[in-house]
Amino acid sequence: MLIEQPPLAALLARADAAIVDLDGTMVDTLGDFAEALNRMLHDLGLPAIAAAQIETMVGKGSEHLLRLVLNHVLGHTEQAQTAIEIKAKVEALYPRAWERYQHHYLAINGQFARVYPGVREGLDTLRRAGLTLACLTNKPTAFALPLLRAKGLDGFFGHVFGGDAFACKKPDPLPLLKTCAALGTLPARTLMIGDSSNDAQAARAAGCPVVLVTYGYNHGQPVRAVDADGFIDTLHDLLPAAAAGPRSRVSAGG
Repeated sequence: MLIEQPPLAALLARADAAIVDLDGTMVDTLGDFAEALNRMLHDLGLPAIAAAQIETMVGKGSEHLLRLVLNHVLGHTEQAQTAIEIKAKVEALYPRAWERYQHHYLAINGQFARVYPGVREGLDTLRRAGLTLACLTNKPTAFALPLLRAKGLDGFFGHVFGGDAFACKKPDPLPLLKTCAALGTLPARTLMIGDSSNDAQAARAAGCPVVLVTYGYNHGQPVRAVDADGFIDTLHDLLPAAAAGPRSRVSAGG
């Protein structure tokens, strides 16, 4: 009697590699964002922003995050100004804000962040199952590499690509396609693991299967409403799926 594999087990059985997002998927970096951003705002003489507000802005890269934060803060302090005037002020402040943000983020990188439960076990499960791993994040590479080292996760990955590694960031499919090329795997056999619609949209456009964690950020929206192939509550949930069935390997060269 043929027993159908669980969907997640079937995805893993068809995968040769996995691309794993960083912020909101492996590491809860909201504390780092809040600390660095509020130090930056203090340097600019602007009021602080709450971590809960920052959480809805994370996911499309540091440059995008910084502009959203400045627009939010100036929108509350410059209420008599029009949206166009506020946008112009954001752009005028941006170079100084970016310099101060980089300074503070590099100084505290990882100190206010934590690895989500089950991440190390999940990565180890993927590696033991024979998958090659890459980390792909919209975070600048200069932030991503030290964070992975600080949290003891760097050894799991043969490749780490930040948001500045390619011409576009997720949700554009280009970073996934370039990462698949670096891994030497076909997109259809390269599993994307992330926490947001950015990851899912990029994966769909690139032709990669995608699984999303149910924690993380996802711009403050319910993650289960996103078009994905599966959802997991922890990366450790990959363990029973990896043990559920054998894998067959197909290289990018055929």
